[in-house]
Amino acid sequence: MAGRLSLRRTPQERRDVPLRGYKLAYPMLSADGTEAGFTGVSLGRTHAYRVTAEAKCAQSSRHQSPSRLCDCGFYCFHELADARALACDPQYQQSVLLEVDAAGRYFLYERGVRYSKQTVTAVHAGLCACGWPAQVFVATGTGVVGWRKLLPVCSTCAGNRPPLTLEHFSRLAGVPVHRDDRAVAFTTGATTSAPELVPLLSAEVALLHARLDELQTQLDKLTKGS
Repeated sequence: MAGRLSLRRTPQERRDVPLRGYKLAYPMLSADGTEAGFTGVSLGRTHAYRVTAEAKCAQSSRHQSPSRLCDCGFYCFHELADARALACDPQYQQSVLLEVDAAGRYFLYERGVRYSKQTVTAVHAGLCACGWPAQVFVATGTGVVGWRKLLPVCSTCAGNRPPLTLEHFSRLAGVPVHRDDRAVAFTTGATTSAPELVPLLSAEVALLHARLDELQTQLDKLTKGS
């Protein structure tokens, strides 16, 4: 996500009043199933963080995060539209969208912020890979030490995998979890075309009945002939 922000930045500053921002992250569940967390979608994939967290450099403990000499720190966009646009990239489609309060030391960019302290205030689950709104989380079979990576899916695509509801994840995280309005709007348009499928399905059913009638007639002839 670092590469998605403008390279122009201001000198390092410190802020006590949080800045509202938007970012993408992968949902995580602790190994014992009692905590919800997240990992970054790019630089921070190897470390999980909780709803309230302070950035730590994964490469060196010798400097505070963020640093001018390093790309460490949390990242977020100023605008919701920029985070949603990034979510369209195939490599980020399994992520969720977070609303965050950014504080502490920070670098201000044209389109976002790199900062040291973060509080997640809301989570938005988008689309399942099939295109329908995500309804539950399921384990992906991957993760980092102490944490399992989750995947937002619809109830159909969850299959026989144990689901973690959005409500349960919300209780574990202590913040609201929503189905993304963008996802609902996307599927609303798709469902309006459903009536067009009715004549096609009716024709297929009629053809099936005709074939069954023909088969029954042939069986009757064979029975009488014997």
